[in-house]
Amino acid sequence: MHDLVLKGGRVIDPEQNHDGIADVAFAGGKIAAVGHDLGLAAEVRDAAGFLVVPGLIDLHTHVYWGGASLGVDPDAYAKPCGITTLIDAGTAGAGNITGFRRHVIERAEVRIRPFLHIAFPGIFALSRYFALGESADLRLLDPAACRDAAREHADLIVGIKVRLGLSGSGLSGIAPMGIALEVAETVGLPLMTHLDNPPPSRPEVMQRLRPGDILTHCFRPWPNAPVAPDAGVQADVLAARRRGVIFDIGHGKGSFGFATAMAMLKQGFLPDVISSDVHVLSIDGPAFNLLETMSKFLHLGAPLSEVVRASTINPACAVRLADRGTLKPGLLGDATILEIEEGNFTFTDVLGEQQHGKKRFVCRGAVLGGRWWH
Repeated sequence: MHDLVLKGGRVIDPEQNHDGIADVAFAGGKIAAVGHDLGLAAEVRDAAGFLVVPGLIDLHTHVYWGGASLGVDPDAYAKPCGITTLIDAGTAGAGNITGFRRHVIERAEVRIRPFLHIAFPGIFALSRYFALGESADLRLLDPAACRDAAREHADLIVGIKVRLGLSGSGLSGIAPMGIALEVAETVGLPLMTHLDNPPPSRPEVMQRLRPGDILTHCFRPWPNAPVAPDAGVQADVLAARRRGVIFDIGHGKGSFGFATAMAMLKQGFLPDVISSDVHVLSIDGPAFNLLETMSKFLHLGAPLSEVVRASTINPACAVRLADRGTLKPGLLGDATILEIEEGNFTFTDVLGEQQHGKKRFVCRGAVLGGRWWH
């Protein structure tokens, strides 16, 4: 007998090339089966009229709640959105990753896997009151400390994080990236790179990213935008994609512009990953959450299956988590139940530009570890 069956939903699992009405069964905390007439279950939930997708994964969040000024409560954020895995984008560094682990990650219901920041204190001074780029002072970037912490917490850490640009690294230019890359290469993990206003310039950063590394804030407005003056895609961005660099939205407070997004989509350049960059400065807008960011791409004409792909299997692959992101039997028993709600909705980018749409994603339930969670 199964523990739980979701009945009659439209199951969309891009990794399995599945899009159709089916039931999804869970047993022992795992996906048990996808199909019809799956047998008895201790609990049955009616999913008719809704979408059933693999558990949503938000690749860029800041959830060191209570330990960092920008952190939000992970369960309070994830549960209403049906997000089953949060990837923390380097809120903690070597100096406080143990506190993040013991006081937040191990106590949360939602699954949390962090990037480790190259800066020893992590992102320690971003708040409503002031902002100080942690990579501006190179004395805070100790590669040995970061390397050792990544090895000590190897069961948890999914990559190394560096913040570049005037806000993240001041006038340090490209130097913090070199330090972070050295650590990432040593411990065999991907590098997630934040880029805001120059210095450094986008081409300087793009040419150094390796296959499997992640450029977050990839649809940011000018300057350092990926769009050329003729509205084409910049040559260095195209070259990076060809060699396997992963492009992540990381909406946040200052990193998603409608003009950039529309130009990129017009050129057929979809992001690999859709993420929120939720933190205390963006959770009340304009990013709000992962569902709002997904809704913006649905509004802009991205295919439904690609929006789901960019929020499930693609982020799982980006951080090498082979046990989630798809509804394949035997993997983690995580799923999200969504409705595409119709109405009149206003979407806002980081520049304050508004667009009016007719559809948005709403969470109608979630399964975490094979049990009804929402």
